[in-house]
Amino acid sequence: MPESQSARRPGGSVFRSGRLALLGASTALFAVPAPASAQDQISFLDAVLSYHLGTPEVVQFALFTGAMTAALASALWLIRERGRTARQNTTLRARVSALNAQVAKLEALATTEGQRAIIWEDREQKPVIIGTLDPASGAPAERSAFLAFGRWLEPRSAARIDHLVAELRDEARPFNDTVETRHGVPIEVTGRTNGSSAVVRFESLTGERAEHARLALEHNRVVDTLETLQALLDSLDAPFWLRNADGALAWVNRAFAEATGHANSADTIAANVELFGNQALKTISTGLEADGEYRASVSTVVGGDRLVYDVADAKGPYGSAGLAVDKTDYDAMRSELNRTIRSHEETLDRLTTAVAMFDENARLRFHNQAFQKMWDLDQGFLDSKPDNAMFLDRLRADGRLEEKPEWRRWKEGILAAYRAVEPQEDVWYLPDGQTIRVVANPHPKGGLTWVFENLTEQIDLESRYKTLMRVQGETLDHLAEGVAVFGQDGKLRLSNPAFARFWGIEELLEKESVHIREIAESCRQRLGDAEPWRQFAGMVTGFSDDRADETGRWAVGDTILSWMVVPLPNGQTMITFVDVTATEEVERALRERNEALVSTALLRTRFIRHVSYELRTPLTNISGFTTLLQNPSTGPLNEKQQDYLGYIASSSEALKLIVDDILDLATIDAGIMELDFAEVEIEPMMREVAAGLASRFGEHNLDLVVRVAPDTGAIFADADRLRQIMFNVLANAADFAPEGSTVTFTCERLQDGVVFKVRDRGPGIPAEALKEIFDPFETGKPGRKRGAGLGLSLVKSFVSLHQGEVSIDSSPERGTEVILQFPQVPPGARVAAE
Repeated sequence: MPESQSARRPGGSVFRSGRLALLGASTALFAVPAPASAQDQISFLDAVLSYHLGTPEVVQFALFTGAMTAALASALWLIRERGRTARQNTTLRARVSALNAQVAKLEALATTEGQRAIIWEDREQKPVIIGTLDPASGAPAERSAFLAFGRWLEPRSAARIDHLVAELRDEARPFNDTVETRHGVPIEVTGRTNGSSAVVRFESLTGERAEHARLALEHNRVVDTLETLQALLDSLDAPFWLRNADGALAWVNRAFAEATGHANSADTIAANVELFGNQALKTISTGLEADGEYRASVSTVVGGDRLVYDVADAKGPYGSAGLAVDKTDYDAMRSELNRTIRSHEETLDRLTTAVAMFDENARLRFHNQAFQKMWDLDQGFLDSKPDNAMFLDRLRADGRLEEKPEWRRWKEGILAAYRAVEPQEDVWYLPDGQTIRVVANPHPKGGLTWVFENLTEQIDLESRYKTLMRVQGETLDHLAEGVAVFGQDGKLRLSNPAFARFWGIEELLEKESVHIREIAESCRQRLGDAEPWRQFAGMVTGFSDDRADETGRWAVGDTILSWMVVPLPNGQTMITFVDVTATEEVERALRERNEALVSTALLRTRFIRHVSYELRTPLTNISGFTTLLQNPSTGPLNEKQQDYLGYIASSSEALKLIVDDILDLATIDAGIMELDFAEVEIEPMMREVAAGLASRFGEHNLDLVVRVAPDTGAIFADADRLRQIMFNVLANAADFAPEGSTVTFTCERLQDGVVFKVRDRGPGIPAEALKEIFDPFETGKPGRKRGAGLGLSLVKSFVSLHQGEVSIDSSPERGTEVILQFPQVPPGARVAAE
């Protein structure tokens, strides 16, 4: 360093020399061993302090001394911790070895046959299963199957174990229970918690424990069965009682208690009140002692009214049990039925149609005055109650019947109606020129009702009708308007001379069975254009369901013809032609008429929709107020008022269903109906609908059989609409099936869907009615309950919305079968299915 710079830093050389001295002293301090005696230590410190150190050197020395001290302390702490860790590792290894040995012993104990445990260590983790149960118990070895308790445990036991396990895991509530497998083997189940773990142990029972468990389970079943029977008996309106061996009441149902003015069975038994008087009880007791059972009618007073019960009492090991059925209303109804029968007989006696009723023994039971007058029979003969064969022989002897070549065979054929199921019809031609229509209607319990209808006047009317038709034909031939009627096969059925003159086909019409295409070809050759007749051919032979009137105009040479196509019944089509060349007024009138028809159709649609919606508000009010009035809290009602409210409620519900059907049809016609597609299990829905109609089938003693193929499964459909389809078809079958017959409701799996079939043994549907069976408001042949004629129309519409098909196979011999075919996944449901 230059000298000038050294002069500016006073003590610079001293500073450097001091630092070097400090470093040297510190090095010597730590390099030389510390003196042993106190005097040597003092001398050593004096030697160290004899160095002349400045402030910087002292600071550096202090920092160095502190760092060295910290390093030494850290080294000593690390050495100590390392020793402690080594000692802890040795201790832990010993404990782990002991625990492994204990776990091995516990696993060996748990895996022995006869017990199995489920361990939940954490709610988010799957449980651990150890151990096995006896295969004879029916417990599955597979883990997932074992956890599904409902598959191998009795249903009530499975439900109870599920509940107990849930309480164990959620609320740490221990339990101990005995369950029964589906093979009838008892198993003891214990649930405990250990910290955050939950353990459920299943143990097979043997010896006395198994026998005790079986007895306990059997006792529970007996108690449950008894309580179930008591609940059933409590729901009956008929009084029921159970007596012990001493003849005292042991238990009565709710109807018995209410009849004796008590709230329940305990109060009735405590009061020792009997339903019948002492004399009646003595008679019942005597009958039990003599025959072990008693059946008779017994009268008593209940609530101030005299009632008559059909009593059945039987003696058993415990005592005796009895049931009383109120037949007061039955006797009243039987009397009312007899009065109704007499009223009907009086009504029939005033008819002009001859009616005679024969009982199950083919003997005359009733006849009206028209019957006696028609066959001119004396009263003595009728009062002798002749049988049917004698009646026919009397008519033959009196010359009232025409002589048959084989009289015996003809009579046997007539009397075969007694063995028929369906009504039989025949026509008798009497010697005096009368024509009689004879109907033999069999009774459900045997016997026949003969109806003799005189058709002489009707035949005369038919003759007059035919004469009138000939007159109308002559009138048609002289019309200036051309008329042609074609059948559905396209062949000409009727035409007048004006039609042949307009199109110049007089020679062609001389042939028989002229087809519309022949007319089209003739017009093309003569006029050079057959376009209108190709259009007419499509209208006549087409298969469109919506056949409506159509009008138009066509030029034939110098003549302008206005044509109109009018659909006729039985698939026929009428085409009319009018020369409108010089009659513009006629053209305008026809145009206005057509516009009026279109406006009328639109007005009808708007009217139906408007009225349907407007009916909902008053219907809701009527139903709401009816429900309010039926509520006992509103106030007491007499019996007639309750009946009237019942009629109002049922009528409101029926009208609401009709309004809903009309709204559905209006929505479908407007093209805004949307279906809510979802996966629908078929068998539960079929049985739900069948259960909902059970009462309706039971009213007419009909047996509804539901058969579902095992592989049916589910389909994608609108559940509500599918249920509505099934309901309407089954309700229709219930209305037309014969009394006491069977209606089958089946479902089978197809390759790409399912097919439902509803079959009844009814009278079938005529072929002409099948064409209009799906039309709205078409009721067809009336059934037991006449509706609005919307059910099958809705069925066809909803099936079409599901991209399905509906068809009907019907004949008088086989009955009627409705076939509903649905795709597995309709196009509209593919998004939901995916």
